[in-house]
Amino acid sequence: MARTDQNKNSEFTTQSINRRRLLASASSLILLPIIPRVAHASAIVAVRTWPADDYTRVTLEMDTELKAEHFTLENPHRMVIDIEGLTMNSTLQELVSKVRPNDPYISTIRIAQNRDNVVRLVMDLKQPIAPQLFTLKPVGEYKYRLVVDLYPRVAADPLLALQQFDDNDPLAGVLESLAQNQPVVPPPSVQGQEVPRIAQPTTPPPTTAVPRVNQVPGRNRPVLIALDPGHGGEDPGAIGPGGTREKDVVLQIAQRLKRLIDAQPNMRAYLTRDRDFFVPLGVRVQKARRVKADLFISIHADAWIKPSARGSSIYALSQNGATSTAARWLADKENQADLVGGVNIGGQSRQVAEVLLDLSTSAQINDSVRVGSGILSEIGKINQLHKRQVERAGFAVLKAPDIPSILIETAFISNPNEERLLRSAGHQDKLAQAMLSGINDYFSSGVALANHG
Repeated sequence: MARTDQNKNSEFTTQSINRRRLLASASSLILLPIIPRVAHASAIVAVRTWPADDYTRVTLEMDTELKAEHFTLENPHRMVIDIEGLTMNSTLQELVSKVRPNDPYISTIRIAQNRDNVVRLVMDLKQPIAPQLFTLKPVGEYKYRLVVDLYPRVAADPLLALQQFDDNDPLAGVLESLAQNQPVVPPPSVQGQEVPRIAQPTTPPPTTAVPRVNQVPGRNRPVLIALDPGHGGEDPGAIGPGGTREKDVVLQIAQRLKRLIDAQPNMRAYLTRDRDFFVPLGVRVQKARRVKADLFISIHADAWIKPSARGSSIYALSQNGATSTAARWLADKENQADLVGGVNIGGQSRQVAEVLLDLSTSAQINDSVRVGSGILSEIGKINQLHKRQVERAGFAVLKAPDIPSILIETAFISNPNEERLLRSAGHQDKLAQAMLSGINDYFSSGVALANHG
């Protein structure tokens, strides 16, 4: 019995010692400092700026999504952006040299490590701004993007772009009245003749033959053509095998066409973008409606997975589905431009959003097909046609209910031969001339939709 009691006492003593050791170990663990797990600092992979009169965009592309806060300061005007989870690197420093002297909004950018894991950007501004800051998830070739859009506090009226005329231009008073929303007063007589809806063109240079246009009476303001160069800015569009970007060549073609149209005595052209910046699809339509355009032409350069695809084609809007699988595929692709170009969904006004509703009318679509057919016939004289009739699909950019609207695929930029043609100034001139001929035929025929007289 004594031996048993001795064993029990020994067990108790051993358990007590073990218990004390366990408590001591636990106490030492409690006293250890808690070291937080260090988050992986995001890396900036690219920085870009897109200055334009409409707005300037600054884009920071990175490998992870980041949180940013911003505020503005007055006297002088500045915008401050704090980006969390970021440390300085050489790519981010490049943003300082990306600011261009002709930027309407940014004077300089200063960058510093404000505190641990937070980088501060200070933008010195040339004018008061209404900024928008948002993030975009990866799409296409892009990773996460932090986008900073600097808009003017008072937006410029797009009609002001139509007032770049000579003081002796007989249409000056008409365009000024339009810009000020005043009743249009018919332009004064020129050499004893009233300026008609479309007057006879002046004698062009020998290298640019302008077709003869019949006079259409009863028009008291110039015919306005909205030209929409596709893509732009963050959205390069299709890229040819030689590296040619769609956004560049379609802007060049649109600018050549604008010069031809402006040379007509009673016609004016308006560009939805006049340089390399992105314009959301709804804003393109809104701009055309704001200037009361009589015709909307969106200019593109097609691409396909096979380099053998070639030829020009023209599209109008469809209310009842696409006329072909290819037309539907193209419309879906073009309608994704906002995802690539980068749209701040929260910043889109209701008016812009409503533009993309299908409010089209049969009259608008019929006129679109009519003018598209005429232009397609003219383009067919200088380039092979991919489709010999105007196709139709649900293109968002063609949804202005009161403006005949077409989308021209000038050629396949994915075809090496057509890519070379698109880069040629001579071929661009031929395309612009063909489009002008089709436009003039449409308006001189007297069947144009009479919603803007």
